[in-house]
Amino acid sequence: MAKTKKYISWNVNGLRACVGKGFLDFFEKEKADAFCLQETKLSEGQIDLDLKGYHQFWNYAEKKGYSGTAIFTKEEPLSVAYGLGIEEHDHEGRVITLEFADHYLITQYTPNSKDELQRLPYRMTWEDAFLSYVKKLEKKKPVVYCGDLNVAHREIDLKNPKSNRGHAGFTDEERAKFQAVMDAGFIDTFRYFYPDKEQAYSWWSYRFRAREKNAGWRIDYFVTSAAFAPRLKDAVIYSDILGSDHCPVGLLFQ
Repeated sequence: MAKTKKYISWNVNGLRACVGKGFLDFFEKEKADAFCLQETKLSEGQIDLDLKGYHQFWNYAEKKGYSGTAIFTKEEPLSVAYGLGIEEHDHEGRVITLEFADHYLITQYTPNSKDELQRLPYRMTWEDAFLSYVKKLEKKKPVVYCGDLNVAHREIDLKNPKSNRGHAGFTDEERAKFQAVMDAGFIDTFRYFYPDKEQAYSWWSYRFRAREKNAGWRIDYFVTSAAFAPRLKDAVIYSDILGSDHCPVGLLFQ
C-alpha cells in the first residue's frame, strides 16, 4: 500500500506576523510533506526559519512587504523554477514550481483584481499565462498547484453571493477563468470530494466579525491534473487554524 502524502497551502498574510501567532505549532503538528505559502511579505534575509528536515524555496516580490511565496519540502525536488518565465508577470514573487519524479508541485498567488476592479484586465492576462504554463508542464507529468487563487468559483463558495457578485474575487470574468481551468481538464480537489458542502470557507474579512459568523469565501485551492485523480485521498480545510485572515488548506494523496 502506497504511503499517503500530505501537502498544505496557506496564505499567511505576512509570515513574520503569522509566526508570532502560532505558525510553527501548526507546522510541527501537521508534519506535511510540503508546505506552500503565499503572501509571505518578506525580502531576503528578513526571517530565519530553522525547519529541520525541509528544503526551503523562496520567491520574493521586488516591492518590499508585498506578495511573495515559499515552499518547504521534505523531498528534494529534481528542479526548481521561479515565476512563469514571462517578464510581465515575474516581478511580484507569485509562483514557485518544484519538479518531482511523478508530478509538479506549484505554489501560486493569483493577483487580486482590487477595489473597483482596477487590476482585472491584468488579472485576465495572468490567468491565461498561468493556464498555458501548467498545460505545458502537464505534457511531461501531472501538475498539482495550490494557493490563494483570489476567486470563489461558485455561489456555494461564499456566504453572500448575491451582494458580492461583480466584486473582486466574484466577478463573472474571474469565475469564467476558473471554469476554463476545469474545462481544460483540471480538478478542484475540495469539490471533487465535497461537491455540495456548504459553509466551507478559507478566507474571512477582518471586518464585521466575519470569522466569528463564518461569513467567508473559499478562495484557497488545491487543483490537480485529471490524471492525478486516482491518487487523490482527501481535501481538507483547516478552518479552526488562526494566524492569518486565511486558514490553511490541505491535500492527501498516494
